[in-house]
Amino acid sequence: MNVSLQNIDKVSALLTVKLEKADYQEQVDKSLKSLRQKAQISGFRKGMVPMGLIKKMYGKSAMAEEVNKILSEKTYEYIKENNLNILGEPLPNEDKQPEIDFDTMEDFDFLFDIALAPEFKVGVSSEDKIDYYTVEVTDEMVDKQVKTYTQRNGKYDRVDSFQGNDMLKGLITELDEEGKVKEDGIKVEGAVLMPSYFKNDAQKTMFADAKENDVLVFNPNIAYDGHDTEIASLLKIEKVEASEIKSDFNFRVEEITRFVEGDLDQEVFDQVFGAGIVKTEEEFRSRMRESIANQFVADGDYKFLLDIRKALIEKIGNLEFPDALLKRIMLLNNKDKNEEFVNENYENSLEELTWHLIKEQLIKEYDIKVEQGDIINMAKEATKAQFAQYGMMTVPDDILENYANEMLKKKENVDGLVNRVVDAKLSIKLKEKVTLNSKMISLEEFSQLFK
Repeated sequence: MNVSLQNIDKVSALLTVKLEKADYQEQVDKSLKSLRQKAQISGFRKGMVPMGLIKKMYGKSAMAEEVNKILSEKTYEYIKENNLNILGEPLPNEDKQPEIDFDTMEDFDFLFDIALAPEFKVGVSSEDKIDYYTVEVTDEMVDKQVKTYTQRNGKYDRVDSFQGNDMLKGLITELDEEGKVKEDGIKVEGAVLMPSYFKNDAQKTMFADAKENDVLVFNPNIAYDGHDTEIASLLKIEKVEASEIKSDFNFRVEEITRFVEGDLDQEVFDQVFGAGIVKTEEEFRSRMRESIANQFVADGDYKFLLDIRKALIEKIGNLEFPDALLKRIMLLNNKDKNEEFVNENYENSLEELTWHLIKEQLIKEYDIKVEQGDIINMAKEATKAQFAQYGMMTVPDDILENYANEMLKKKENVDGLVNRVVDAKLSIKLKEKVTLNSKMISLEEFSQLFK
C-alpha cells in the first residue's frame, strides 16, 4: 500500500492511494468465512456451503466492501498523521481516476481531490477597538414586566356600566331590514363581546356607558370590517356563512365584567423569586431590573461576536480558496439543489467558512475546551431563559436538572449547546484582549443595529 500527496497549488492537492491484493485479501477471506458460517442455502447444511460457491456469490461484494473500508481508513489516517487541514470531504478526481472493475482487477489506484484550508495568521490585541453595547433598563421596562405579574394574578369583577376594555355577556338576535327581530334569524344566548376588539370606532362608541338590560343595535360586519373569522366566532356560525352576514343585530346586555389587576404583594414576590427571597416592592423592582439587565447580556455578547467577526475578516483580507472544488463539495452537500443555488450562495458560504477558520485558530490559541459540565450548565441556562419568558425567575434545581437532561438526549441539542459554550468562552477571552468601546443605548437603538 502506498499513499502520496501531490500539491496542485496552495489550496488544493491530489491524494493517491495505491492498494494491492495483499492489503485487503486477509480481510476479504475473513468476511467470506463469516458469510459461509451464516449462509443458509437450499441443499446445504448451515455452515457447510462450499467456499467456492460463497466466493462466486459474494466474492465481488465482499472485496468491494473491504477495499472501500481500508481506503477510507488509510485516507483519513494519512490526513491526520500529516496534519492536513482539509475543507470538506476528499472527492474522487474527475479526470485522472481510472475505472475500477472488481471482477478483473486486483490492484487499485484511487485518486482524490482535496481542498486545503488557506494559511493565515489572525491576531487580536488591545489595538483592536470593538464597540460593546449595553441595553439601558428603563423604568418603563420594569413597569411593563411588573404588570405582567399583577395581570396574571388579576380577576374579572362584575360592574354596573361599560368602559372601553370591559367584557359584555348577553343575548344576540338578528334584525330584519325594518329593524325588527328576524323570524328564524340568528340567535346566540350567552354571547361574549369585547367592543375594544372592533375594527370600527363608530361601532365601539355604541356601547359607551352601556348598563345591564340595555339593548344596543350594532352591525358585526361593519364592527369587524368584514373579517369572517371574528364574525363566525361571535355568531357561532361557519366562516362561509359569516361572509354573507350584513344585517344589524340586537345585543341585550346581561352582564358586564371588568378585569382588575392583582396586587403586587408577597404572593407575587414568592411566585417570581421564591419563598421569602423578596419582601418589599422596592426590592422586587430592583431584582426585576437586574433580571432584565442579565437577559440583555447575552444579546450584547452576541452583537460583540458579530462585530469582532466582521473586524477580523476585514483584518485578514481576502483568502485564496479552491473555488471549483468547494463548489463541488457544496453541491454534493445539497443534493436537492442545483448549480444555480451553489453560485448564488457561494460567497456567503465563504464568509462563514472564513469565520470558522478564524474561530479554529482562536480556540486553539486560547486553549478553549468544552467539558461535560459546561454543556450541562448551558442546558440549565437555556432552560432558565425559557422559564423566564413565562415570568419564572427562580426555578428549583431538580426541575432544571430534569429539563437539562431531556435536552441532552437529542444530538442536535447537544451540538447547539456545544457551539453556545464555545461562543461564550471565546467571547470572554476576546473581551479581555481587545479594547472595548462601551456604549449604553436604548432597546430600540439596539434593535436597529440588526437591521
